[in-house]
Amino acid sequence: MALTFRLDPEIDDEVRDGVLALWTEVSQAGGAVGFVPPVTPEDVRPDLDSAFAALAAGQRRLLLGRDEDGRIAATAFLAYNTHRLMRHWIWAYTVMVHPDHQGKGHGRALLAAVEQAARAMPGIEAIRLTCRGGTGADTFYERCGYKEVGRVPRAIRVGPGRTCDDVIMLLEL
Repeated sequence: MALTFRLDPEIDDEVRDGVLALWTEVSQAGGAVGFVPPVTPEDVRPDLDSAFAALAAGQRRLLLGRDEDGRIAATAFLAYNTHRLMRHWIWAYTVMVHPDHQGKGHGRALLAAVEQAARAMPGIEAIRLTCRGGTGADTFYERCGYKEVGRVPRAIRVGPGRTCDDVIMLLEL
């Protein structure tokens, strides 16, 4: 079944708890969303609190995907640029789909919803995101229309002696 997406949902305890659980579970499953397993909700909570503070300040927007049972199954945070010369594009952060829903086309649907949301934002001409090299995410984003526009070798340290490239992707609208 398809996910249902909503931009700018009401932020209540159910949404906070659901996004925290999703972020933790994606991280625990090895998803490249800012952490390396093992991960607990308490590890994720400071980043979640920061993301929700940016929402409250009007610096970010939340795109939330729910499964057929109403559970939070996907997210993307869309962040505005504050630099006056870069206000024509947005960042996509913490783009994730619950492990139980991966491989069903939901990631592609999430990115289509991100694109639709960005196209509705006045003056936005592109979406930029980064991903961890070596995970296959860059290939996935390319299949969704993004282009690799930069790569910083060994920029992400995932463990002692273990690094990954930071891959910069762009979707022009």
